[in-house]
Amino acid sequence: MLLMQFSGNMSDELPPIGTWSESELQAHIAFMVGANQKLAASGELVDAQGLAMPATARIVRAGRDGAPLVTEGPFAETKEFLAGYWIVDCEGLERAVEIAAFVSTAPGPGGRPLNMPIEVRQVMSAPSEEM
Repeated sequence: MLLMQFSGNMSDELPPIGTWSESELQAHIAFMVGANQKLAASGELVDAQGLAMPATARIVRAGRDGAPLVTEGPFAETKEFLAGYWIVDCEGLERAVEIAAFVSTAPGPGGRPLNMPIEVRQVMSAPSEEM
């Protein structure tokens, strides 16, 4: 799984996405669509999604009676959040790192690569039925 992170530290370097020009947004989206098409063509793409901004997130946990307790974001104690993800089925960690480096180069304002941090984590399988 490739987790695309956004950090508040990056906001010093990047203008908010809402201020990007239409052509900058289209270039960014075209890059992401193209990246997903390449991964699908190679048979490595399982799923990929962008996520809404943290202000729309909710943290839910069960209360004592099992009823949901909901806390609205944003997440005050961190300036980093998950902006999207890819689930890829590839040969190994080296290939996953290559894919992560590639998607990290998605263009931003002025066409400059964003070089966003992409966390690479293995999706664990369920334990065998023998356990």
